[in-house]
Amino acid sequence: MYVRQPGARLTLLYSHGNAADLGQMYELFVELSSHLNVNLMGYDYSGYGQSSGKPSEQNTYSDIEAAYRCLVETYGATEENIILYGQSVGSGPTLDLASRLPHLRAVVLHSPILSGLRVMYPVKHTYWFDIYKNIDKVPLVKCPVLVIHGTADEVVDCSHGRALWELSKIKYEPLWVKGGNHCNLELYPEYIKHLKKFVMAIEKLPPTKDESSGSSGPSDPCEIGSESMQSSRKSTDVKDKSRSSIDHRHSVDRREKPRGSIDRRDKSRKSIDHPDKPRASVDQPDRPRRSIDRFGGMMRSVTSVKLCNIDCFKVTYASGS
Repeated sequence: MYVRQPGARLTLLYSHGNAADLGQMYELFVELSSHLNVNLMGYDYSGYGQSSGKPSEQNTYSDIEAAYRCLVETYGATEENIILYGQSVGSGPTLDLASRLPHLRAVVLHSPILSGLRVMYPVKHTYWFDIYKNIDKVPLVKCPVLVIHGTADEVVDCSHGRALWELSKIKYEPLWVKGGNHCNLELYPEYIKHLKKFVMAIEKLPPTKDESSGSSGPSDPCEIGSESMQSSRKSTDVKDKSRSSIDHRHSVDRREKPRGSIDRRDKSRKSIDHPDKPRASVDQPDRPRRSIDRFGGMMRSVTSVKLCNIDCFKVTYASGS
């Protein structure tokens, strides 16, 4: 789904959470595009919504690459003007792609996970069977990173967001939504206010240069509109050095053409620019869809452990198991 905002210079590539699809995200995408003054592309992972294929970690990496190529080849976006936005499980494909794009404009992590296994257990090391090893990839991102997380998140603890923010090379003032949980951050006024402030600050910056910076402290992007960046914050579950990822994938160029489901625009553009009201919620846990159980099954196949009934990695077990 592509939402065009007249006059917009930046484009947001949004990777949604596990318990969602484009049908649920439509109204939010329209609102974000309008309020942030950005073009916006959303996509469904393999096996979600109308997308073909089966859901897997590897397929989500291919999915975001296909969406990115569609933005560049079909809509004329450039790497320097693209912001990657990852919500919950969507932080996995977002950081995977961001770690391999040196000229990316910015990254937003919304209720992100350190890794799949760390959602369930407070492990201190990265294991080969873990999925979405964001803890290893975020230090490789060369553009400004904004982290948004609710302090009352019972699905993915706020410590995940804090640790990823600490590990980011170029930090932007984070937003810790007091009392916010995993599925309702969009309802808080500070969410859109802080996000808009971030986008406006990023828009004023020159594109990211492809150079290695020896400085580990905040650079200019972090300091724009960010008073709290002057003080250091303690890390939660943070390692002193980044880990090398064991995921080996083919490059973006392997895909010959963008996914067919990406370019679906059944509704006219006229209805996109003037939404009537904001979306109430995004990852509706009380409205289960067929996509909710996908990543839980994937985790079960590699760990053979019960996943604590966490909604975004939910698994259905037979009695007596």
